[in-house]
Amino acid sequence: MDLGGPEELRNEVLAAERAFAKTMADRDHAAFTRMLAKETVFFSGPKGIRGAEAVAAAWKKFFEGEKAPFSWEPDTVHVLDSGTLAMTSGPVHDPNGRLIGRFSSVWRREAPGTWRIVFDKGCEVCQQCAQ
Repeated sequence: MDLGGPEELRNEVLAAERAFAKTMADRDHAAFTRMLAKETVFFSGPKGIRGAEAVAAAWKKFFEGEKAPFSWEPDTVHVLDSGTLAMTSGPVHDPNGRLIGRFSSVWRREAPGTWRIVFDKGCEVCQQCAQ
């Protein structure tokens, strides 16, 4: 795994990203929503989705089925030395484990041990997986 920045903070961000991915596997839309910064922006399709409420509404369809339409896992984590922002990225897989893309997320430290997503760029293939 490619890691950069202070080790303790990298581990916090890694745990946050894995917990975020687990919300999809567990089909827990409420937990997903709690991990979004209020002013988060998700880039998918031709336009970004702005704000936690809009992102939560747009992503609800991904949580409706019995099985997750895709999964992701971080393989890169970088944290600013100030500990205020972090970036994660990694592969996105379909339900059969086939690689379908990569994601990149920017996290903001809002309190000690609390990280929330401020920017996310996934793959458009994920939209197709939900259909």
